[in-house]
Amino acid sequence: QVQFLESGGGSVQAGGSLTLSCAASGYPHISDCMGWFRQAPGKEREGVAAVYFGGTNTRYHDSVKGRFTISQDKANYTAYLQMNSLKPEDTAMYYCAANCDLKRIGSIEFSVAEVQHLFSYWGQGTQVTVSS
Repeated sequence: QVQFLESGGGSVQAGGSLTLSCAASGYPHISDCMGWFRQAPGKEREGVAAVYFGGTNTRYHDSVKGRFTISQDKANYTAYLQMNSLKPEDTAMYYCAANCDLKRIGSIEFSVAEVQHLFSYWGQGTQVTVSS
């Protein structure tokens, strides 16, 4: 059974930083591809960042490029999302995901809703709230 342990969410003022972590277990290759998604109230879930091929490849939503950094400790099946210069529009529930379609993750337009369908397993989410 695949399980996730997500942590690091919280409340912060605009311009602040948070680091999310996601420890996955229950599937041998679960850390081959991991990602973070978010969903704000009344909005669709969107991809934030993904890391794959042992951490050498990453993808980001345009809105977080230069502010967020995804990384992973593949040996410990853990992914991290370092979030800097946070903005109120970053407020959302953040979800960890794993086991993606490695043939498509490198080429798909990362801002489209379809990117979430590349991932098989999902965590329960951790809330991030950024106040102005």
